[in-house]
Amino acid sequence: MESGAISGNSERKINKYACACAVVGSMISIIFGYDTGVMSGAMIFIKEEFTIKEGQLEVLAGILNLCALVGSLCAGRTSDYIGRRYTIMLASIIFMLGSILMGYAPSYGVLLAGRCTAGIGVGFALMIAPVYAAEISSANTRGLLSSLPEIGISVGILLGYISNNVFARLSLKLGWRVMLGIAAAPSLFLAIGILKMPESPRWLVMQGRVGEAKNTLYKVCDDGEEAEHRLKEIKRAAGIDENCNSDVVEVSKLRKPAGEGEIWKELIFRPTPTVRWMLIAGVGVHFFEHATGTEAVILYGPRIFKKAGVTARRKLLLATVGVGLTKLTFITISTFIIDSVGRRKLLLFSIAGMVVALTGLATCLTATERAEEKLIWALVLSLIFVYMFIMFFNVGLCPVCWVYSSEIFPMKLRAAGASVCVAVNRVMNATISMSFLSLSAAITIGGAFYLFAAVAVLAWCFVYFCLPETKGRRLEEMEELFSKSSVYRKNEKKQLELVNNS
Repeated sequence: MESGAISGNSERKINKYACACAVVGSMISIIFGYDTGVMSGAMIFIKEEFTIKEGQLEVLAGILNLCALVGSLCAGRTSDYIGRRYTIMLASIIFMLGSILMGYAPSYGVLLAGRCTAGIGVGFALMIAPVYAAEISSANTRGLLSSLPEIGISVGILLGYISNNVFARLSLKLGWRVMLGIAAAPSLFLAIGILKMPESPRWLVMQGRVGEAKNTLYKVCDDGEEAEHRLKEIKRAAGIDENCNSDVVEVSKLRKPAGEGEIWKELIFRPTPTVRWMLIAGVGVHFFEHATGTEAVILYGPRIFKKAGVTARRKLLLATVGVGLTKLTFITISTFIIDSVGRRKLLLFSIAGMVVALTGLATCLTATERAEEKLIWALVLSLIFVYMFIMFFNVGLCPVCWVYSSEIFPMKLRAAGASVCVAVNRVMNATISMSFLSLSAAITIGGAFYLFAAVAVLAWCFVYFCLPETKGRRLEEMEELFSKSSVYRKNEKKQLELVNNS
């Protein structure tokens, strides 16, 4: 066994303090999830009050993700300057302002402005929550703690669906405004509560604040030996002498100062083969998370159920609650098995199941559209395949993509690398959100899901050929892992060329 791997037989201990830090840091994801879930039902009432067209609904659904693209790109450098903790606080404040605007919204334009503001906060949150969790946790529990933001999103989505059902009883003008505006309260509490949490020890070391980093590590580690070992690795990665006992180190003496131009040059414009492979892996897994149609199922769930034959508004909203419960259940299961099963195996299993579910859903919806009368079997199977898709998606691809991208990049490129991955994630989310209704009209809703199934097949191939296993690896060992993967693939290519030539 390589030195970097953690023995599968070793007992995994969860440090309570590190877990508490990750939980609080992940609460921003609950607020984001709530906004995503509640909007699926709120759009029904918004369309009725403002009498807007389908295209305007698509813009309303997708604009949050385009603005989140801006937020995520800004979050990387912001978190390097002001720290992970204050970036979470900033995300909470921005999202609170957006929620207040949406709750007030006397017109479609103001509602759109609030959605844009909230989107910027979402971009910050999606980038920083998993990075903070990854940097605060040990190798054996990093998968679990880095998955907490995804559990938070699932909890939020479920709360959003429940909110749809509860506040749908209010008047048309008040109901959807309460649904959207109520998210401002938890945003304020989180902005205050995060100040009680420690800063990331890795960010502290990059600022030369070694003494503070050491104090934090002694809190998030189970014993002093583990804390000292992790501190030495972080210092080595930052270019600080392991034997240096000074509590403060001049930033100018750290290896390769993290200037903004240099960061982007090393990450995108002139990356090493290893960093390039990391970027392809991180960006690729985020691309496929939404290119496989996830947002279409979550955001337009009521519309899909209506196409399948569920017509009553109350039943439509109740069906979405079932989606939220399924999502939360299986993402929780994934969180507790990701460190034992591994990232790669979960991804392959998850995507294979998604292919089956998407194909089945597409077939049932196509049959329903072409039938002259209501097909009970197609209705039942459509519901089953929707829940099946949610199950497989949330047991693998959904949480693993965030864990993977938050752990693979080198320390000084981690925030920027994660922000690029989140930016791609938001672009794809917005693309699906803003095009699904038009796509369904062009090639039918069944055809749209056949297309998503084909993309899922490509996603499975990408994971199989491009993503090495990171289970049990310390963050400081990822460069070595991806370097070996690059060398292995080059050697394999040479061997194939020799065989073909002979």
